[in-house]
Amino acid sequence: MGIFDRVSMLVRSNLNDLLDRAEDPEKTLDQVTRDMADAINKAKAQVAETIAQKNLVESDFQEAGRLATEWKSKAEVAVRRGADDLAREALRRHKDYAANAQVYEHQLTSQVEVVDKLKSDLQALQSKYEQVVRNRQMLISRHRTAQAQQKVQQTAAALAGIDPTSELARMEDKIRLEEARAKAGAELGETSLDSRFAALEAEGGTDVEDELAALKAKVSPPALEPGKSA
Repeated sequence: MGIFDRVSMLVRSNLNDLLDRAEDPEKTLDQVTRDMADAINKAKAQVAETIAQKNLVESDFQEAGRLATEWKSKAEVAVRRGADDLAREALRRHKDYAANAQVYEHQLTSQVEVVDKLKSDLQALQSKYEQVVRNRQMLISRHRTAQAQQKVQQTAAALAGIDPTSELARMEDKIRLEEARAKAGAELGETSLDSRFAALEAEGGTDVEDELAALKAKVSPPALEPGKSA
């Protein structure tokens, strides 16, 4: 496969499909641009070689034409001077060089057509390469956006299988149990505290009764002896 056929196949490939199939589209796109640049450089070298060959054919054509003209002139000189043998030789050489010039002319015409076609193809490839380079970031951004959308869709699909009401109910039951445990602990603390205050009050009550009895004994009038009046 020629260099232009290989490059043309590369350029005609659908870059978006390539990005979809690639494991790492950004690296793949960078590799594509590098491959295209390398192929274009090789194509330029081939075009330059073809142009060089065309220039050689053109030089041979011009030289053959010059020699054909030169030997035709020599034949005329020989005829004027009566040197028929030299004239015959000059005419043979003129004929050979003229025939060569005709062959070179046909080759040159073909080479010019090939060179023009290669130049046109190379210009098209260069334009396509520049377009790929310009659109590289846009393609990468599109790919990243597509990846983000896929992740959102996957997350949404995963959440679709979850019943939020059952999860909320389960969390509510758990919280209620924790609240009940906390209330039970508080009630235990309050019961212990009430018992202690009751004990204190009971002790305090005995002291008051003793003080009351002492106070009554102090302020109450003494009992009258029998037969005496107050």
